[in-house]
Amino acid sequence: MANVKVLVAKPGLDGHDRGAKVVARALRDAGFEVIYTGIRLTPEQIAEAALQDDVNVVALSLLSGAHNTLFPKVVELLKEKGMNDVLVIGGGVIPDADIPGLKAAGIAAVFTPGTPTSNIVDFINANVK
Repeated sequence: MANVKVLVAKPGLDGHDRGAKVVARALRDAGFEVIYTGIRLTPEQIAEAALQDDVNVVALSLLSGAHNTLFPKVVELLKEKGMNDVLVIGGGVIPDADIPGLKAAGIAAVFTPGTPTSNIVDFINANVK
């Protein structure tokens, strides 16, 4: 799909960005326009960046364990900004038990370590409105 813009973001205090960079590179290689925000952003900063860059997808990466708080907060802030059509996906070290709650909170998909990046590309292609 042409002209899909993806914001890859690291909310919270998690300073580990290797996985996020691997995903960002894979998405770029797949033909998406990728904006990588860097580490340690607030949900507010991520939502504002998504709005400013008019993205189709927000890909959140988190290893610190705060995903149950931070991921839904990003979804809530995007909705407040009227960005209801933005696909929000998450990834990182996320226990299987937490995934249903994240999906209920508006995270379209959760990709855990070891997921082939092609799965993420395929999901975005299939689900971007």
